[in-house]
Amino acid sequence: MTTSQDELLPGTRRALLRRVAVAQAEGRAPSVVAAVVRGGRAVWHGARSMVDGQVPDERVQYRIGSITKTLTAVLVLRLRDEGVLDLGDPLEKHLPGTGVGEVTIAELLAHSGGLAAETPGPWWERTPGALRPGLGDVLGERAAPHRAGRRHHYSNPGYAVLGALVEELRGASWEEVLRREVLEPLALDRTSVRAQSPAAGGWAVHPWADVMMAEPTEDYGPMAPAGQLWSTTGDLARFAAFLVRGDDRVLSEESLREMRTASAPSETADLAVGVGYGLGLQIQHQDGRLLVGHSGSVPGFLANLTIGVADDVAAVVLANCTSGPMLSQVGADLVRIVAEAEPRIPEPWRPLTEVDRSVLELAGPWYWGTSASVLRVTADGLLSLAPLSGGGRRSRFRRNGDGTWTGLEGYFAGEPLRAVRRPDGTVDHLDVGSFVFTREPYDETAAVPGGVDPEGWRGIG
Repeated sequence: MTTSQDELLPGTRRALLRRVAVAQAEGRAPSVVAAVVRGGRAVWHGARSMVDGQVPDERVQYRIGSITKTLTAVLVLRLRDEGVLDLGDPLEKHLPGTGVGEVTIAELLAHSGGLAAETPGPWWERTPGALRPGLGDVLGERAAPHRAGRRHHYSNPGYAVLGALVEELRGASWEEVLRREVLEPLALDRTSVRAQSPAAGGWAVHPWADVMMAEPTEDYGPMAPAGQLWSTTGDLARFAAFLVRGDDRVLSEESLREMRTASAPSETADLAVGVGYGLGLQIQHQDGRLLVGHSGSVPGFLANLTIGVADDVAAVVLANCTSGPMLSQVGADLVRIVAEAEPRIPEPWRPLTEVDRSVLELAGPWYWGTSASVLRVTADGLLSLAPLSGGGRRSRFRRNGDGTWTGLEGYFAGEPLRAVRRPDGTVDHLDVGSFVFTREPYDETAAVPGGVDPEGWRGIG
């Protein structure tokens, strides 16, 4: 991915730089560096202040904290796609002896397994990983203060467990598997477990005085899969593009769409988490946009990756301070600035390359009871079922190759769609997850559950 500064209009670039400058100045951060991705390519890079005497560019490393979790989640989804595990499997099936074996892999990914938020003992982000040599030291005696599956409770140890799961099933260290299966294929050559020069130093800024103190840089040991990584805006821009489009060498677009789908609601008291959490990705609504990504923080560093999928715009923001600027808001603002100043130009409409007449005859209006919907056959080979007007249940459906289709999102996600035909071959109705859609409201000629009143439609006289 190359960076082209002149793909954005001058006014847009200035607005982006101003937002970064305000974040650095008002947040009192030693440095803030950012990148914007549009259409799968980095189109802007900006920085404010100095790192080691120079303005940081897209190759300077910062620690990215919990954005590490998203990369760990990608490794787990790869195992699922290969058939090595199922997300509904209890942990015990693949990693016995943890004491939390009844928790499912999906619950660990979505932070709904009930595990504690932090490790027992001293603050793991400021102490050597050698103090926690094994999972027993990471989980402690009270590993799960909540019942699994009952609530979203963000858990750093939960992702240490997922890292251990990857190591168990791959027979190699989490670091080695990550490098081989994600970093190298995606050309994330400036992302690493330990700092590689040039790298920013981490600082704590005094809350009441304009002075700073260096933060320690620790190796987190078994907690590494939850927050160890160092990266750059250049690498994270490439990673953001991957999270939208996929790469069959790493993970398909369909699996990434699953990661971006909410699996657990947020804690109502913790607005920083957003409106929900998918499988290794945070999800929130802001400015009328659905944003996905992840934030990160460890002593000395803040990080944020935000993707506006509908706008095809992503932002990466990194800072080398323990606290200060709210980078999740900065990321959302960078996405908004580009999306509003230079709205996405839609792809040109193209017709289908081939016409399947048995599918084409399904197109048009259908009725679930008295609710009108329309089914469209789209150029990407999918079926789209949506209300004729207003809100309601809608989904796209993927062809299965046996005359049936499977829903991809919303209420009908994973549900089957099939055309039920009469003996003469004509379509009687659509069955969508047992819901009967007919060509007319309560069509008396179709197999409507419960039958249709023989007196038919009538007025009141």
